[in-house]
Amino acid sequence: MSVPEIKLVFDEPVQRKKTPKHLADYSPEERRELAKSLGLPAFRANQVATHYFTHLSNDPENWTDIPAEMRKTIAEQFTPKLIELVRSVECDGGMTRKDLWKLHDGVLVESVLMRYTDRVTVCISSQAGCGMNCPFCATGQAGLTRNLSAGEITEQIVAAARACANGELPGGEARLSNIVFMGMGEPLANYNAVIRTLRNITDPNPDGLGISARSVVVSTVGLVNGIEKLTEEGLSVTLAVSLHTPDDELRDTLVPINSRWKIKEVLAAADAYEKKTGRRYSIEYALIRDINDQSWRSDLLGRLLKNRNAHVNLIPLNPTPGSKWTASRREDEAEFVRILESYGVPVTVRDTRGREIDGACGQLAAAEKGNSPTG
Repeated sequence: MSVPEIKLVFDEPVQRKKTPKHLADYSPEERRELAKSLGLPAFRANQVATHYFTHLSNDPENWTDIPAEMRKTIAEQFTPKLIELVRSVECDGGMTRKDLWKLHDGVLVESVLMRYTDRVTVCISSQAGCGMNCPFCATGQAGLTRNLSAGEITEQIVAAARACANGELPGGEARLSNIVFMGMGEPLANYNAVIRTLRNITDPNPDGLGISARSVVVSTVGLVNGIEKLTEEGLSVTLAVSLHTPDDELRDTLVPINSRWKIKEVLAAADAYEKKTGRRYSIEYALIRDINDQSWRSDLLGRLLKNRNAHVNLIPLNPTPGSKWTASRREDEAEFVRILESYGVPVTVRDTRGREIDGACGQLAAAEKGNSPTG
């Protein structure tokens, strides 16, 4: 079988309109320097950070420790409006909510807020579109529109934290506890903005949200150079590798980055990350009917992982409209799990939240774009 050449995109197209700089784009030191460059005392930056990260407040009228005549100007400089809610769709009795955001230049991205009995998780986007071109993924088929800034990524998280604090989900007030970089985009292809965001998440109040790194998952299709850089950051977040098949021949077509870094190299990089951080990594595996769900592939995956500190997260494929790709049969899924467990490999089947609200990332944005006059 000849493999068609598949284009991978790492460099974003030139932005027509530059994203405004936001408090969340800067380190705490840089925020104080910004204040001084504006002729303000450095402590004003700390005050804004406290309102933003600790109180989740984006309304300068409530910033009562800042003189009233200064609030609007300071807000414009530190917290310009980066994202605007287009619409929300809910399912699971309101416990799952997908938000569609319009960015300053009209670009659309999505985040998904999910409340469980013991936690609240937000799945966020790090790029508009994706350049990795995986054929079964709605976002991958849309191509890369552009990278998001750290401010735009962080705003999705702060908006989710605010929704929890305001009791917008059934069950009343809650605290956002988990963040997964599994929305639109390849996080490690937008490395600097994602690292700044990770620090915004994990830095203690008032410099950040004070959420434990252990509650953050960064997903990648296997950018080995990105995994290697992440290993040296001192951030013990959970690494998730979207493997989707244990054999290079199929992975070359399912996950085209495999043409650059083969499975052996990807797993070696993940092992090095686990050794440095002490954090077990996750293997993401979308089960696709008659494509990658054969028992021999489960056997090969089990042999690959049996001596590694890895956990397999099986994902019943959330099919996109008109796609030839669909979820595995229940019996094939059960057999896949049985074989992995026979090798002592920990495995879970992901809860398929959001299926009826275009749950797969990219579907809602694509539908909205198609309905718009310019879509």
